[in-house]
Amino acid sequence: MKTTRNNLKEIMSMAWAFVKRNGFTMGEALKVAWRNFKLKSAMQGKIVKFYFQKVDGSLREAYGTLKESLLPATQGTGRKANDTLQTYYDTEKQEWRCFKKANLVRIANA
Repeated sequence: MKTTRNNLKEIMSMAWAFVKRNGFTMGEALKVAWRNFKLKSAMQGKIVKFYFQKVDGSLREAYGTLKESLLPATQGTGRKANDTLQTYYDTEKQEWRCFKKANLVRIANA
């Protein structure tokens, strides 16, 4: 995983959004932003086990991917992308799922 100037800009923008929207300190925000970046990068190449906190406060274990060869054929939904959510393909449920980026707890096998 090589970080480029654009990747660093994306990580810093995400961190500032966590500070503004979620009240994180800059240190916490950077940790979560890097975790999200690493998760997205790992999911583009394989199935990844990760944990996030659900809206009700419980911890959810998920197996997800963004690898093209493992995804079903999709059509556009006409929806505008939400930059606060991470969308992934759940390999257990065989459905598209999402979670709030600020709620990512850890990545198990990245």
